[in-house]
Amino acid sequence: MLLLQLPAVDLLRLDQRRLLLSHLAARWLSFKKTEVSDGEKAAWKESLIQLATDLVSAGRGDVRMLVECEPEGADAPVDVVLVGRHPETDRESVLLVELKRWSSVSHSIKRPERVDVPGYASPKPHPSDQLQATYDYFTGDEGPLKGMQIEYAGLSYLHNARDSDVAPLFSARTSTGPHALTITADSRANLLDELRERFAENGSASAAEMVLQRLAIRTTPLLAAMMSSRGEDTVFTLRGEQRRVFRDIHLAVKRLPENEERAVFIVEGGAGSGKSAIGLELLQRFSAAGGNVKYASGSRAFDAAMKKHVGYEDGEFQDRFAFFSSFITPPQPPLDLLICDEAHRLRARSTSRYLPEEQWGKQPQVDDLLDAARVTVFLLDGSQVVRPNEVGTADLIRKAAENRHITPRTYELHKQFRCGGSDRYRDWVHDLLGISDREPDSWIPDGLMHVEVADSPEELERIILEENEAGASARMVAGFCWPWTPLRKDKTLESDVRIGDWHRPWNVKGDRPGANDAPPAKLWGVRREGVGQIGCVYSAQGLEWDWCGVIIGDDMVWREDHWEYRRAALTRDKERGVWRVRRPGSADESIRSRNNKRFDECVRNAYHVLMTRASRATVLYSTDAETQAYLKRMVGPVEDDGLRPTWHSLPPEAHGVRLPPVPKRGRRRRKRLKAGPQDLQLSFESLS
Repeated sequence: MLLLQLPAVDLLRLDQRRLLLSHLAARWLSFKKTEVSDGEKAAWKESLIQLATDLVSAGRGDVRMLVECEPEGADAPVDVVLVGRHPETDRESVLLVELKRWSSVSHSIKRPERVDVPGYASPKPHPSDQLQATYDYFTGDEGPLKGMQIEYAGLSYLHNARDSDVAPLFSARTSTGPHALTITADSRANLLDELRERFAENGSASAAEMVLQRLAIRTTPLLAAMMSSRGEDTVFTLRGEQRRVFRDIHLAVKRLPENEERAVFIVEGGAGSGKSAIGLELLQRFSAAGGNVKYASGSRAFDAAMKKHVGYEDGEFQDRFAFFSSFITPPQPPLDLLICDEAHRLRARSTSRYLPEEQWGKQPQVDDLLDAARVTVFLLDGSQVVRPNEVGTADLIRKAAENRHITPRTYELHKQFRCGGSDRYRDWVHDLLGISDREPDSWIPDGLMHVEVADSPEELERIILEENEAGASARMVAGFCWPWTPLRKDKTLESDVRIGDWHRPWNVKGDRPGANDAPPAKLWGVRREGVGQIGCVYSAQGLEWDWCGVIIGDDMVWREDHWEYRRAALTRDKERGVWRVRRPGSADESIRSRNNKRFDECVRNAYHVLMTRASRATVLYSTDAETQAYLKRMVGPVEDDGLRPTWHSLPPEAHGVRLPPVPKRGRRRRKRLKAGPQDLQLSFESLS
């Protein structure tokens, strides 16, 4: 659990905007599934602000404050973890802080090792004793900071108390050690000295980035992890519910005898919940052991990115990866394990443009996949269904398994690993789009994910291009509200996306590259030449960038208190030989003829996909004036000097692995790929 991560100066700014408490309360509800108490709110308002003010007074306003930080495996959260760099050693410096609003204590007669505190019915432990277990855990065998060369300490801060009123806390029998410093209002000067001695004025961003990664809040994007291991090693640190799913599948494959017995696993989870990490870890583990295993996906972008950037040669890639439609004829003998990622993209039956129709699948595609392996794993997210012919649901898979007298094992992943680790952002998108049952609320910065609304498509483009030029991975995407013209004979692109005088092309349609090195659709998201083109949901699904500009078209508009979904009407521009928009709305031919319920669902899910492609920042713009005004109300103004994570302002630790240029000719042998400063950062979905 982590409620907030911000520099002290920005936490104070958030409080001045009267957003701090509402954000913390919403995050608390998300984690704890219960409303926060008034007492806890009062403690946040008083104690957090006091500590942040002290940091600024000490000249350490850049130090990161991780509020209510509870790593997986810890017994309780720490009120605040302060993170920065040590002024002498330049190592990461971490200070655990237990905040108390107590103004007085007395020795407890009932429990001498504790103290009585006015207003509390039972004796309370010494704050240092309370802190010790968490202090020991952080650097223990299972702790997030294990093995790090860091400066590390803890303190208790009773900012309302005078020394004389809490004298029992300073008795000889109290605990000692680097976690046992106790500060009161009388010793505030000592606190300021302590902060100056433990933290440098600057450099906290890089230290916080490292700690966030250790806390599994920031995670290595999926393709970067595969690149760093060259597709060979165990590369993912699976956590919590991920470990349980992996273990159960691993045991099932090992235990099933080589006969007709089969097993089916259904793993559901939202975008960024760690499904693909489980699948790829299974692939690597069983491939390394000589198992007969394949990884099937419904995403051409996934396959293209893996093949181009991880370094698989053609035969090796075909041995490990496949499409859902690759199993019309089941392999003999059956695979030990078949992993079906993005199983929500299953089709009713398998077809192929490369095969005559008489060789297409004769049974449901899900049955083809069940026939193919002794153990079949389906990884899916129902909120990412964007095509009407995508039929993959947990119910469909369950019924198909039960028809074979197999009882599938079902799991649901809840933790968020994408969008900078901000489950607050994920929840906000769900609320905004009406995917959840909650009322939408204004976005409140959490230090993990940035959101802003551009005033025009020109401004959105400027931001994206500036970040791309600075070294970030960045793309513009849009709702499918304009025709998508194929390449002209001279391979140039038509500027189909037209908003006033601003005209830009979609990414290339199809597998052929365009003029000026415009990449084919399957490589648009990972080749740097794709940055000037607009992607739609079909080319963006499964990918991730640091920055993503999302243009919401007239297929989804806000009216008073609800979303309305609209179909476009097109007209032929005979002079240019292309289609243009006559009436704004969805120009997606695959969904325009569907019934209203299915049409609305596909449009809404498409924007859910587009709005969850960024790992650092999302920039929104709507072509509809009323919707644009609504977005402005929901997001609020941007403060460039504090909360906007421009690529230049991020530390090197946040820049991650870079994608090297893709060679145009010649064979490549697998080798460790070296990062280059101008290479596009990994843009494959973080542990999805």
